[in-house]
Amino acid sequence: MAASVVTPLPGPRSDDAFTSFVRDLFAGLPRADQRRWAQVYLGGLLSTPGKKSIRHLAAATGRPAAALSLQQFVNSSPWDWQPVRTALLRWAEQRTDAGAWTIGLTAVPKRGEHSAGVHRRFVPTLGRTINCQAGLGAFLSGPGGHVPVDWRLLLPGRWSQDEELRSRARIPADHRDRPLAAQVLGLVDSLAAASGAAPLPVVADMSHERDAGHLLRALAGRRYDFVVAVPPSLAMTPFLPGVPAPGGQPAAEEVLGAGRLLERFGSAGSALHGSRDGLGRDVQVLTCLVRLPGFPPAGAVHRLFAPYDAARRTVTRIWVTSLAHARMQRLLSLASLHDLSDTMDALADDFGLSDFEGRSYPGWHHHTTLASAACAFSRLTGDRVRQGACRAAA
Repeated sequence: MAASVVTPLPGPRSDDAFTSFVRDLFAGLPRADQRRWAQVYLGGLLSTPGKKSIRHLAAATGRPAAALSLQQFVNSSPWDWQPVRTALLRWAEQRTDAGAWTIGLTAVPKRGEHSAGVHRRFVPTLGRTINCQAGLGAFLSGPGGHVPVDWRLLLPGRWSQDEELRSRARIPADHRDRPLAAQVLGLVDSLAAASGAAPLPVVADMSHERDAGHLLRALAGRRYDFVVAVPPSLAMTPFLPGVPAPGGQPAAEEVLGAGRLLERFGSAGSALHGSRDGLGRDVQVLTCLVRLPGFPPAGAVHRLFAPYDAARRTVTRIWVTSLAHARMQRLLSLASLHDLSDTMDALADDFGLSDFEGRSYPGWHHHTTLASAACAFSRLTGDRVRQGACRAAA
């Protein structure tokens, strides 16, 4: 598991911190019983070892019959998860030194075909196609780790077209399949609207996505700073400020793929830099200035960069950033935040993200919100919750 984002306070802690956390997050729930079962469910996620099934969470209360109430709270109760996520974001912002909003995809394997959004999908981290629910998550990220604060469930194919299927899964009418770039942008817009602080640079890995260019232009158009991994084929225009042309425009107007552009313009002279990555290791970086084709502002210049493997004479992941004049060490540190694998594993194994047993769209969002809250509380306080707190709430 990745390290906590902040160093936990030393010494023993009481359950008062957990009670205060629950009160802050779920104050907007309209009914007292909803707030009570939120505390029980969240406490179960934090105190129950192994699989976080409803039955196991109920056992943490000392009342196995509580399983029915927990099931109803997550799958049937009509509480709005977005205000809870806003409260979680604000709570986490006050306790982290986050330097970026990182967006990442997780795929939870599923056996059946009836859980909301389940489909067959190629997962780059696995290198194969699996039957899964795919969720896009937003994280507050810093040098020490990541805290999940918001999510989108992807709804491809029949989940956007079959109205009977959508009705059974209780999918809202306006929630349908959208390109991944639009989903990422929606998450970033939500963070910007809900945050109590200035927007942070957006870090995302779009290196396997054909619509990466759409995301870059949209982020730039909204004036969000970003560090985004892109496919080598992504079309861009080199910016050569030292070679003027009539009208003050750069002489090189040809459009090239990002990989080819680095080969031609990133290997010349001082463009090959010695720098250090986010882990403190010496690396070589290939970089040059570029423009985004189709992006209106004539003065908008971005930086293309990629760690360079001198032995193999090749680059690894290719990045584009709006922070064209930032120090390379900062850019590499931001790019290193894209690796969410430890956090996704912790969410799945320690906080129950992969253990949701329901089939509904609201149920998935409820459970994901609670799993994120459990992860945030554990990482930002260094605390777990005693089972006695769950029994008292139940």
